[in-house]
Amino acid sequence: MVDSAFATDEFIRARISAWQRELGSVRRLAANTLDAYGRDLDQFLQFLAGHTGGPVSLDTLKELRGADVRAFMAQRRSESLGSRSLARVLSALKSFFRFLEREGVMATEALNVIRTPKLPKSLPKALTVIEARATIATTNELEDRPWVAARDMAVLSLCYGAGLRIAEALALTRSDLETEVLRVTGKGGKTRMVPLIAAVRRSIALYLDLCPFKSWPEEPLFRGVRGGVLSPRLIQLRVAQLRGALGLPPSATPHALRHSFATHLLGKGGDLRAIQELLGHASLSSTQIYTAVDTERLLESYRNAHPRG
Repeated sequence: MVDSAFATDEFIRARISAWQRELGSVRRLAANTLDAYGRDLDQFLQFLAGHTGGPVSLDTLKELRGADVRAFMAQRRSESLGSRSLARVLSALKSFFRFLEREGVMATEALNVIRTPKLPKSLPKALTVIEARATIATTNELEDRPWVAARDMAVLSLCYGAGLRIAEALALTRSDLETEVLRVTGKGGKTRMVPLIAAVRRSIALYLDLCPFKSWPEEPLFRGVRGGVLSPRLIQLRVAQLRGALGLPPSATPHALRHSFATHLLGKGGDLRAIQELLGHASLSSTQIYTAVDTERLLESYRNAHPRG
């Protein structure tokens, strides 16, 4: 969260707190996004305090110029901040100043003249069907403790078989599994329903049967070896082991299994709107990127197989 005690006056600090409450309770931004926005605004206000030679007040913000914002963005870029991070910084600043305008505190045109950094177009890196299946199946060969192997296999099965983010899988409780359809809480606290195929249900059932720790309905399903909540880092390390064992590229991560889920569904004729719902994307444009992935895979197959490719 923002820590601008020395860079801002009391009035601005109060406005920052109100803005953050709105982001969390009304807009329901994810905790990670809230933290990132807070850091971005904090860094900007500290820059502005140094730039103007004193704590930032309402008068300081009213006198803000596009040149001030550009100087800050240039400094952040000189610190090797990438275009995506710079775009998030600008989004955080615009969000705060829009909040001030809605509250009737002030309005400024300074940010309207700043262009959003051009983002590099990158497609999600999906695994092939064979690679995805092998990633899950090989887990047993890398772990001597049967319940730990079953646990890791169940988590990876949820990423590939249900399209879950790793954080969503690790947040599941027994009560989320009470019906044939999985209840998933995603980004921004939004809940979606995802059907569980038989293979994923079997992997979860095997884990629950072997797990030495009792799980209560409202407690996290997946446990570490000492009984605590399973860390996503352990699953990431497991997939790193699998990459080495299977000769997979560095892009083969737990999240790549989610990309694979969407890409393979689309490749089999899955409806884009349905895939959007399964992934929990707020906008269809986020899901449409998988059409580009599927097209690129098709072209690659054409180039490799066609006599004149």
